[in-house]
Amino acid sequence: MVKVVKPVGEVKLPVSKPIVGVAGRTGLWRNMKPVVNNEKCTRCYQCEIYCPVNVIRVEPETGAVINYDYCKGCGVCVDVCPSHAIVMIPEGGV
Repeated sequence: MVKVVKPVGEVKLPVSKPIVGVAGRTGLWRNMKPVVNNEKCTRCYQCEIYCPVNVIRVEPETGAVINYDYCKGCGVCVDVCPSHAIVMIPEGGV
């Protein structure tokens, strides 16, 4: 028989995030990069939560900041952004 224990107080979900840079400087071989329009950013933190390499930080005052040295350019942040504040551009610029 399994005993079910209800949590008391605040419940925290376990979240596993990789260490920034664990895969090396991936920005050296990226061909597309995400760019954030912080005027459109609603500070929902979805990009920070879903970034598979943990390189996005959202600050309440300034918005999202991406560490391009370690960003792989996968585009997950673009897909999860509800306000469409992040777009992918070619690495060399537009």
